[in-house]
Amino acid sequence: MKKQQLTAAILSALAAGTFCTAGTSSAAAAEEDATDLGETVVTAERVPTENMNTPADVEVVTAEDIEANHYADVAEALNHVNGVVMTNGASGNDQVVRIDGEERVVVLVDGERLNDDQGSMSRASATLTRIPSVKDIERIEVVKGAGSALYGSDAVGGVVNIITKKAKENRTEVDLNTGSWKSHNYELYNQGSDGGLSWTIAAGLQKRGDFYYKDQQGDTTRMDGSECSNNGVSLNLRQELADDQSVGLRFAHRTIDGGSPAYDTYGSYGPAGAFYSKNQQQIMNDVSVTYRFKEDTKLPGYLRYFNHYKATDFSDKFNTRMQGIDYQDGWRLDKNNKLVAGAEWHRSNSSNKVKGYEDKKITTTALYVQDSMHLADKWTLVPGLRMDHHSEFGTHWSPKVAINYRPDHDTKVYASWGRVFKAPTADDMYYTDAYMKGNPDLDPESGHVENIGISHVFTPGTSLDLSYFNSDLHDAIAWGPDSTGIWTSLNLNEEKKHGLTLSWKQELSKQWSYNLGYSYTHTESDAKSGYLLHNSMPNGYRIGLHYHQGPWKANLEGRMGSGLDETYYGDHHYAVFDFNTSYAATDQLTFYAKALNFTNQAYSRYAGWNYPAPGRFFQIGMTYTF
Repeated sequence: MKKQQLTAAILSALAAGTFCTAGTSSAAAAEEDATDLGETVVTAERVPTENMNTPADVEVVTAEDIEANHYADVAEALNHVNGVVMTNGASGNDQVVRIDGEERVVVLVDGERLNDDQGSMSRASATLTRIPSVKDIERIEVVKGAGSALYGSDAVGGVVNIITKKAKENRTEVDLNTGSWKSHNYELYNQGSDGGLSWTIAAGLQKRGDFYYKDQQGDTTRMDGSECSNNGVSLNLRQELADDQSVGLRFAHRTIDGGSPAYDTYGSYGPAGAFYSKNQQQIMNDVSVTYRFKEDTKLPGYLRYFNHYKATDFSDKFNTRMQGIDYQDGWRLDKNNKLVAGAEWHRSNSSNKVKGYEDKKITTTALYVQDSMHLADKWTLVPGLRMDHHSEFGTHWSPKVAINYRPDHDTKVYASWGRVFKAPTADDMYYTDAYMKGNPDLDPESGHVENIGISHVFTPGTSLDLSYFNSDLHDAIAWGPDSTGIWTSLNLNEEKKHGLTLSWKQELSKQWSYNLGYSYTHTESDAKSGYLLHNSMPNGYRIGLHYHQGPWKANLEGRMGSGLDETYYGDHHYAVFDFNTSYAATDQLTFYAKALNFTNQAYSRYAGWNYPAPGRFFQIGMTYTF
């Protein structure tokens, strides 16, 4: 009770300070700190900062990239980011992002955390299927490297922040497409404003039959039971209260009715030797209310309440609810120092009545602070500290320090070191059935991550990025069989990763551009269990060729991997190429066509289960704006 009273007192005091100071200090701050997000990123330091002054490896997928490639979802967009791999859960529905081979990644929407407290047999605790539509996305910022000082548990590999659009005009867009495997998609997007009220609405219906894939014997086979339908709607409302203050409501709903088809666990792809066959149904509802102050400045602040709910099989048999209160504010101490501080209170209620546990509550209270100090014209030092108090594991501290050196306008050299902390999920501790059993005696994962890199812009449109990372986790949590054959969770002594990413982008002319990328990831862990610690992309390669002339756009994207374990991925290498093209017949009407994996390659998209990725897929569609 005393801890709850202390938490409430801290949050109340911070909130009171917000309302008392917002009106008096924000006007002066707005004049001094007004900023344009065109050349800045907001995720790495939680405030708008010029990318070249940010001591981190940050890559941005813009709304223009999404529109030009007609990406169907966030997973498809992230698939083409160097060092990022999208994998699917055992059910084939959950879209899990890995950064530099690491599943412990925080996923945000406008800074609002989507990670929940379930994730059996996986270190990932966020799925991109919660995000209904890419039509409402302004940009996706991918920050590689530890972010625990600012974002807490899960931010070991990095942070993905999906930033939604602000209504700029009154318009409506309709997107209709059809393709292979009886797929049909219908999307509607609307944005507008009336006085101080603005809104964006996105809704979509997606249906697909069983997909086909290329097996290891070279045959094209149907994946029985893989049909699915994904339907979602999202709403963003924003009411201006003053020039630099607003209150916003975000609501997102998604239902997924997807197959968990039969497949062979350790052999070749296909129904023969089936291991698992069951439909997977999910419903997700996310709602939040946010008061923003000092908007459109370099030190914006907010106070937010959110409530996220997820249930499987459209029932309360397997569900989790995460709710919380987040607060953040920033202050300019002098012309060379800007301070960011915040507080968070999060509580998860997890229940799995079929698997043996009900209404398990986990509460985390956190405080964080970070100072961005310009030591000289070319040097920036960014120290930060976070305190997490976990209801099961007590108090943990996560310090971080980063430094950025900018010898000239077009070059940055950066390095960072940070402690990480990740508590076991509810599934890790309590999941129980005839074949699996959680472990309530687990210790939290802890360790450190280092990053070093260099970025250089040669000419507008031509750039080179090189970064190296190293992580060392103690008490890493894994699942494996015990002496009786029951799979259980346990702490490994150590898990190490290191690797690098190299990216090159160049504009050849106004019409042509290309990009190249290489990534390397190496994972080591002790062998205390049968848990499958295999890299989903030990060596990764990216290639992109882009053309834009008048009403025509065309993009060829390739992603390749080598050095995989054939036992769990079917083959030691793969090469997948996607192509899309579009023609703008008028300012309102655009036709497009896509060919995904058009060479029909055989490869796996999930470690350990040998789950095949879809084969060759064609799609045609149109968008109309009015």
